[in-house]
Amino acid sequence: MTAGLVDVHAHWLPTDLFGLPPNSPFGAMHDRDGELFLGETPLSIRTEAMSDVDAIVADMDASGIAVRALSSPPFAFAVDAEAPAGDYTDAYNSALAEVVSDSAGRIAGLGSIRLDDAGAAERQIRALASENILVGIAIPPVLRGTSLDTGVLRSVLRSAAANRMAVLVHPMQLPRPEWAKHYLANLIGNPVETATAVASSILGGVLEEISDLRLCFVHGGGCAPDLLGRWQHAWEARPDVRAGSTASPRELFRTPYFDTVTHDDAALDLLRAHAGAGRIVCGTDYPFDMAEFDVAGFIDRSDLDRAVIAENGRGFLGVDLSSAVHS
Repeated sequence: MTAGLVDVHAHWLPTDLFGLPPNSPFGAMHDRDGELFLGETPLSIRTEAMSDVDAIVADMDASGIAVRALSSPPFAFAVDAEAPAGDYTDAYNSALAEVVSDSAGRIAGLGSIRLDDAGAAERQIRALASENILVGIAIPPVLRGTSLDTGVLRSVLRSAAANRMAVLVHPMQLPRPEWAKHYLANLIGNPVETATAVASSILGGVLEEISDLRLCFVHGGGCAPDLLGRWQHAWEARPDVRAGSTASPRELFRTPYFDTVTHDDAALDLLRAHAGAGRIVCGTDYPFDMAEFDVAGFIDRSDLDRAVIAENGRGFLGVDLSSAVHS
């Protein structure tokens, strides 16, 4: 029997939450003749792929995926500081918990939390942990000029670890004028957002302080693997760079998990060299157009052991998936 894959990085949003959280910077999602739009921007996604659980499971079956962890698309993160979005995130978590409960072990859930108030976020995390249905949460890598080493996001990481909840860090594709064309907000912006969070978690002492945190960075850590040598050199050369951590970047880089969505064999090889095969998990980014559509083939071509990758996914999610990870 070959090990089925455990996909930790996939997205789902029910149609009744397409309006997105209050004051969302992107505008509402909506359907046009079966195609999904974000405001006036086409997403190149069939609406059912984002919202229909049967379509998601059919894709899993076709892709050799035994278990898939669903989280909200990043533009549904409740990031606004002026408009508390507890009702929206609670509604999402309730809907996702129902999907998980009805999935016969095929689907795991990473919930959504308020990001305007650390205390409110902690209460939501405690409530999710007590319900024992969703296995973790998904958060952005940067928030109002901060990253994982300070403010609300660092508090959220502490709360997640204390409540034994996994944390998936997913970029939001934040716009900048120089990235207005050629899809650069995704092609450059997403990897840079993620690398910022990886660096902040390492150099800011987060991974040392919260040693039991189950943390995963998507898209293979963005451009972080390419920059690790530069971080290491600076940590050795500059007191201000090493002021927040006692362990080196190379050592701490082997602490979190990273998914396989790198789109390049050499990039995945570099990630494995830096992080170790035991910290790499399967990710697809389903159902976006930047998804890895042949994830099983990509993993096999990269000479990664499917059983090891599945076990890593189980370790990140923190649940017993042994009954579902074989096909």
